[in-house]
Amino acid sequence: MRRIRGLVATGTVALTAAGLACAVAPPAQAAPSHTVVVSEAYGGGGNSGATLKNDFIELQNVQSTAQDLSGYSVQYLSAAPSASSSWQATPLSGSAPASGHYLVQEAAGTGGTADLPTPDATGTINISGTGGTVALVRGTTPLTCKTTADCANDTSILDLVGWNGAAVHEGTAAAPTTNTTSVQRAAAGTDTDDNSADFTVATPTPQNSGAGSTGGGGTPTPGSTRIHDIQGSSFVSPLDGSTVTNVPGIVTALRTSGSKGFWFQDPTPDTNSATSEGVFVYTSSAPTVQPGDSVLVSGTVDDYYPLASGDSASTTSNLSVTEISKPTETVLSSGNALPAALVLGPDTVPDTYAPDLGGKNIENTPITPSRSALDFFESVEGMRVEVDDARVVGPSDSYGEQYVTTKPNQDRTYRGGTELLGENQTPSGRLEVVPLTGPNLGLDVGDVLQGATVGPLDYSLYGGYDLAASTVGTVQHNGLAPVTATAASKKQLSIATYNVENLSPKDPQTKFDALAKGVVTNLATPDIVALEEIQDNDGPTDDGVVAADQTLNQLTSAIIAAGGPHYDYREIDPVNDSDGGQPGGNIRVAFLYNPALVTFVDAGSPSTNRSTNGTDVVKKHGQPALTLSPGRIDPTNPVWNSSRKPLVGQFTFRGKNVFVVANHFDAKLGDQNADGRYQYPAQASATQRAGQAQVVHDFVAKLLAVDKGAQVAVVGDLNDYQFSPALAALRTGTADGSGKAILTDLITGLPVDQQYTYVYDGVSQVLDHILVTPKVRGVQYQVVHVNAEFHDQVSDHDPQVLDFVP
Repeated sequence: MRRIRGLVATGTVALTAAGLACAVAPPAQAAPSHTVVVSEAYGGGGNSGATLKNDFIELQNVQSTAQDLSGYSVQYLSAAPSASSSWQATPLSGSAPASGHYLVQEAAGTGGTADLPTPDATGTINISGTGGTVALVRGTTPLTCKTTADCANDTSILDLVGWNGAAVHEGTAAAPTTNTTSVQRAAAGTDTDDNSADFTVATPTPQNSGAGSTGGGGTPTPGSTRIHDIQGSSFVSPLDGSTVTNVPGIVTALRTSGSKGFWFQDPTPDTNSATSEGVFVYTSSAPTVQPGDSVLVSGTVDDYYPLASGDSASTTSNLSVTEISKPTETVLSSGNALPAALVLGPDTVPDTYAPDLGGKNIENTPITPSRSALDFFESVEGMRVEVDDARVVGPSDSYGEQYVTTKPNQDRTYRGGTELLGENQTPSGRLEVVPLTGPNLGLDVGDVLQGATVGPLDYSLYGGYDLAASTVGTVQHNGLAPVTATAASKKQLSIATYNVENLSPKDPQTKFDALAKGVVTNLATPDIVALEEIQDNDGPTDDGVVAADQTLNQLTSAIIAAGGPHYDYREIDPVNDSDGGQPGGNIRVAFLYNPALVTFVDAGSPSTNRSTNGTDVVKKHGQPALTLSPGRIDPTNPVWNSSRKPLVGQFTFRGKNVFVVANHFDAKLGDQNADGRYQYPAQASATQRAGQAQVVHDFVAKLLAVDKGAQVAVVGDLNDYQFSPALAALRTGTADGSGKAILTDLITGLPVDQQYTYVYDGVSQVLDHILVTPKVRGVQYQVVHVNAEFHDQVSDHDPQVLDFVP
């Protein structure tokens, strides 16, 4: 716009001498200059498909004092004027209120169902529904310029907007409109003299001098946009990127840490079950409103995507949260009753968690609340919801977050969790609870939040939709006890697997002591323990250290102190920074074994570089043997890139050979979010795990080719489910499970409600396995739940143990 000095501020600011020099015709007029701008123009009023009956032009006062518009006009010129075309003018009167708007009603069409807010001025201009030029002019005489250059030299023009290739415009013309959209300036009234930069196209939001006025305009009144208009019936707001003004609602909750802001909700909902009546307002600093305040909120609608490291809004698989950003709030009253919370009972949320869209984006489909939990939760995003007497299915973490179920009988585990029973079958009743205030609740699986837990529904990067609890039920601790395994008999060989979660000397001694207690007491001192995630001697410090003897010595010493045996160990140092995991940590798998009961059969030259040279199967005295023991299986195979290599060892127990393969397969990092927008999500990591499983399967097949009665245990953190292609490939050599099985996955022999070793985002599931060859018989197998269900866990995995007589 033209930066003409001088202004009239109604009742507050006097004109300067320089200002008087500019205000010469007529004397009562003074240029609003950069104090008032054209903020919106709409030409579809009354046209086919339009809701509003009239065209309109809206002005915005960007100053904190009212601005007199007497003697000014708004004018319109068609986008492509001919020689006979002329500007049409509507005279203005009165003032644009401080930091407020001024609405000019123009011609009506024959359609539409809604009137404009009470206009501040009225004209008869018929604005095109697709494009044109609107100007704010000092004076009421129609302009004569018809080109951008000529109009730029006309000092009576204070601001203008041209759109859809209009012949007259500032900078570059704004985009075309339709019968249902208008051109709108950013909420702050920013004017860079470039229409394409300053204006966006969105659903019309006409506002008069009573909307958002803070002086000279009377009592603030709600604008035409409601929260359900912002949320819409789609996953992404139909007003995303648009400015909204004076949206009414009641403040329901505050978030004063992290992503600061508040939720507010319209107490008078519409009849569309797909449109939420609540929304989050991102204030960036501590909110100044309070629950119960009746407010009018203005700002920019933003569908915000919570992002993981390396993500962007265009690449993330997460869903978005509809927010109002860059807000201003007007408090109309305080102490109002909050809108009633929607109670999430056993039958409220659909039983299906997510629809199968063949990997497509759910955002491209309309919200259908009865279709899935993702749809349902999106339809109430930002609204107050309530869960009563909620059972905990995922323990409190260090951030104070935990998971409950709204469906107490859905996929229940024998200890009170909720279980994953198949691929893409997330239990739909699982819901994260994030208290907005207060201490960590210290909840374990099976505990209960008695009474009502209430708050707005939000969405998290981890775990999907969550209840941001402003009211938390009374904590009832139900005393879930850790599992203690039945000890093996003297004739039984006992083999355990335990992921000790990035163990290094950098950890406190209390972690070593707790792990030692788990080995001695809960696992009943197994003869062999396969460990995953043993880090090097200085943990995550990335300085080239790869040895882990200090880590293992500290653990074995702690086991002795806990009353256990003196374990020896075997492991192979990895190539520095080549096996994935926490950077610098050089995690690997390792064996502990009790030399008083088990003999480790060492094989191969001590000088062999076992990090990169793999072991193989040979026949020795008619029996299978290893060229390297301990040895790694095919360590240079690309399937092990940035992943742990399997460690195989030969043991003898009571004169019998037993082979143990310790594994830590590739993690699920990089897979699309199961709680996200692509359904069903792509699992990029699954291909590598299936390849790893195939390599291990083929190695076991070599042992069985020498002796079909070979006793082999394949153990460890396989990072995949019992029904996954990776486990099928490991068992049968085929990803679809159609091949002949040479391994049995022992966890599948447990009752269904006991098949889990890990709790991720409130879902009990299997990641850790023990598989055995056919001649391993008389099996006693136990999953020892000591970690995953507890808030004070020492590892995120539960160990398991196999006892059998070789």
